[in-house]
Amino acid sequence: MQPVSVHHVSINVSKSDESISFYTDVLGGTVRADRPDFGFGGAWIDLGDAQVHLIEAAVPPNLGQHFAILVDDLDGAVAELRAKGLEVGDPVVIGSDRQTFLDDPDGNVIELHQIGTAG
Repeated sequence: MQPVSVHHVSINVSKSDESISFYTDVLGGTVRADRPDFGFGGAWIDLGDAQVHLIEAAVPPNLGQHFAILVDDLDGAVAELRAKGLEVGDPVVIGSDRQTFLDDPDGNVIELHQIGTAG
């Protein structure tokens, strides 16, 4: 096997409409129109080159699971999200990169990651 990239991650959300708004209006994603009717609420959302699939179902407890969104300007993203009233951690250095975390409306953890900016 030779992986090319991660195509999508799926997360459980309690209210599709609220989560769709968060992932589009707050995080800048775009809802895809090609999601089939699976018989339960949800959405497929483009975030850059990958997708987040929202599944309306019971949200599991947070045991450290998360996914990361790559950003070009971590400080700018943090400032923008904080201006929208979100709690976002202070960026920290990890190797030569920087990262921080925030939660979506259901407590799903999202990492914001910027490559090669540590000094």
